[in-house]
Amino acid sequence: MAALLAPLAACSPSASPGVPDTEVTPGTAAPPVKVTVTPTGEQVPAGEPVRVTAAGGRITSVTVTDAEKHRLAGKVAADGRSWVSDRKAVPGAAYTVTAATRTEGGTATSTRAAFTTAPADKVNKVDWRPGADATVGIAQPVSLVFDHPVRNRAEVEKQLKITTSNGTEGSWGWISDWSGRDRVDWRPRTYWKPGTKVTLNAELNGTDSGADGGWFVRDYTTTFTIGARQVVKVDLDSHQLTLVRDGETVRRIPVSGGTPGGDKRSWRGTAVLMAKEGTINMNSETVGLGDTYDKMVDQSMRLTWSGMYAHAAPWNAHYFGKANRSSGCIGMSDADAAWFYGQVRPGDPFEITGKDTKGVVAPGNGFGAWNLSWTEWQRKSALR
Repeated sequence: MAALLAPLAACSPSASPGVPDTEVTPGTAAPPVKVTVTPTGEQVPAGEPVRVTAAGGRITSVTVTDAEKHRLAGKVAADGRSWVSDRKAVPGAAYTVTAATRTEGGTATSTRAAFTTAPADKVNKVDWRPGADATVGIAQPVSLVFDHPVRNRAEVEKQLKITTSNGTEGSWGWISDWSGRDRVDWRPRTYWKPGTKVTLNAELNGTDSGADGGWFVRDYTTTFTIGARQVVKVDLDSHQLTLVRDGETVRRIPVSGGTPGGDKRSWRGTAVLMAKEGTINMNSETVGLGDTYDKMVDQSMRLTWSGMYAHAAPWNAHYFGKANRSSGCIGMSDADAAWFYGQVRPGDPFEITGKDTKGVVAPGNGFGAWNLSWTEWQRKSALR
């Protein structure tokens, strides 16, 4: 319900102590400006912009602040009759609205109002990649994974802004993460240009996720830079890995991929290096392979959430460059793995080919969006 508020005070540049603010001829005084502010009251629902309207005069400015002095910016309409905030009122906040107006007769007045919003009954949080100030490879997407379901996908996507230093074309796409949670990624149409600076501004505070999702109660931002143009080409049929930098072959490494004919096969398609994890414990039971192995593995480089890595595999030395005999990973010698580990960075694409594989890396299994055509990826945006 709108609040109809009378002016609280008047001011004039020419006012002086003991002198009326304006000289009014009887019968010609202009009526006061009638200001309406919405929302109004206590514990009102969040998620709507603040609106101010004026009758009998014009709005000259509006200031909306919360208890922490954060401001909701907005614009006065061309006719001076209304003002709307750019952002929405957030949950659990107390707002003060001050509207400066001028009557038809030219008298300056000020009106103040206040309201509070109901707190969020459920909060949705975000895990995002890459981290701030990172330098990443040319295939790195911007990826946001949500704690709770996102039903209002179009509203959420409208709040996500990608800015690049060179106008890179790209699109958001909604997918299911390997964990089963909702996720939205932004990938360029083609691999990033080296040196591109990228900024994500996710202005989500005050946005409702929809049923079962809860409210976002903060904004998120990250800035990162694209590094050298590196592509890792893995040919499982010839059992060779090739590091290509700026179009030139840097080194070829003999490898052994996943064992043909069953669940130990490797994935094919484009996988993206997610993280360099160093020495880790690998247990086959965690990826559904029974008690095949349980060992510490050096130079581990994660390619998928489902457990495909590139890493040192000295126990498979007999098969490097000759046959695929791993449990799905791309193994190489200790020396080659140590060198390779020092060359690559998260975001580098691994373009994997081979006849006998488990299939193509899915979009949510790591960063598999590159296995969709540009048209297919665009269709996953909630705004198309």
